[in-house]
Amino acid sequence: MDLKIAYHLENYIGGNLIGPLSGKFIDNVNPATGEVYGQIPDSNEKDVEAAVHAAQKAFISWSVSPVEERFKILNRIAELIDENLEALALAETNDNGKPLWLAKEVDIPRASANFRFFATGIMHFATESHNMEDKAVNYTLRQPIGIVGCISPWNLPLYLFTWKIAPALAAGNCVIAKPSEVTPVSAYLLAKICKEAGLPDGVLNILHGTGPNVGEAIVSHPAIKAISFTGSTKAGERIASIAAPKFKKLSLELGGKNPNIIFADCEWEKMLFNTIRSSFGNQGQICLCGSRILIEESIYEKFKTDFVAWTKKLTVGDPLLAESKQGAIVSKVHYEKILRCIETAKQEEGKILCGGTAVKVEGRCANGYFIQPTIIEGLNQNCQTNQEEIFGPVVTIQSFKTEEEALQLANATQYGLAASIWTKDISRANRVAAKVESGIIWINCWLLRDLRTPFGGLKNSGVGREGGWEALKFFTEAKNVCIQL
Repeated sequence: MDLKIAYHLENYIGGNLIGPLSGKFIDNVNPATGEVYGQIPDSNEKDVEAAVHAAQKAFISWSVSPVEERFKILNRIAELIDENLEALALAETNDNGKPLWLAKEVDIPRASANFRFFATGIMHFATESHNMEDKAVNYTLRQPIGIVGCISPWNLPLYLFTWKIAPALAAGNCVIAKPSEVTPVSAYLLAKICKEAGLPDGVLNILHGTGPNVGEAIVSHPAIKAISFTGSTKAGERIASIAAPKFKKLSLELGGKNPNIIFADCEWEKMLFNTIRSSFGNQGQICLCGSRILIEESIYEKFKTDFVAWTKKLTVGDPLLAESKQGAIVSKVHYEKILRCIETAKQEEGKILCGGTAVKVEGRCANGYFIQPTIIEGLNQNCQTNQEEIFGPVVTIQSFKTEEEALQLANATQYGLAASIWTKDISRANRVAAKVESGIIWINCWLLRDLRTPFGGLKNSGVGREGGWEALKFFTEAKNVCIQL
């Protein structure tokens, strides 16, 4: 299959690639160059209505299709993603600004893994029965919801897009999906892959456009019974305010301000290597990044010296070059926001240990949106910088004296998505893990993911869980059937 770079995108409705019914388009900008390199549909409620109509027709047969058939189609989609890795990775890099090597190593392989995992998972998804001695037997039916909405963010475009779509399709639903308007191309290419793989027309519909225009139309449409969303807490609040009064099922994976807790007895080199990754991976634009680094006081100065030295070695540059460890920030709007956050940190009397400024890259990326990896110290826990999500290559470092103080600092935000704990003391690791208010805890590692495990946050980091059986349960409705003996 030849997936050429797409410049003029179309919606995917009822198995056809068609332009927006309004005839309006939005510029697509390459953040590494600052140049417009394509157009995407500016869809609205009319496009949503057309997609819902197509999905309603498709649901009749897809919802009762044998799981073996769904397995074959979803597994074929996974195979085609792998076969087109180069084209999909280049699309991600051009859209998102991330290094090409990262898209090849992480984003695209994870997208195919998502389809493969849920293709296999639906073959083994089972329901329960409960025997009431000699009185009755109860069994549970898990049936597809119907039409569901999947709205994904720009930081890991195809990775998170497929994370939602694959379980929804596997469970027998039809999907109205919206990728971020900032990073739309890989979703457009996925539509072509799904068509070739034999996914029936109307089962998956992909609409491009902005949150206010098409996203809200998806969330508010009465025929769309469930919404799975990953993005900012602010956007999640808006979605909940629309969907909750209509009693739609909601899964919201929102913001994070994640603590990275480092004790003196950690394995030093492994901790440093992974702290660099968790601080600046994907330009810090991962909801799971550890943006607040908490270090035991006895090793604070050594950590600061080594961490700054390692960070200064990170090459910021053209994302198409193998030597570039840091690519471009995803958009001009987000680039300017991150720089404002750094200025706020300075006003709060934070000390910039390294970075803190934009980067001018030579050559084709001279007008791109690049920022140096930035480390800040000297800020208290209650300041804006340590409370609000920046979502960029910016971290703060703080010291703690006791385990209790580390926990107090770790839990002192409105968020509760993820945390990392570094210690050789397994009793301490388990004790701290139980008390940290986060939905995901890594001990002596970071971003080590098993697709079978539940994924989601506490507090303002969202509601619901994705992954494994949790995802298949979300995209189905449970019905109890009682048979009296």
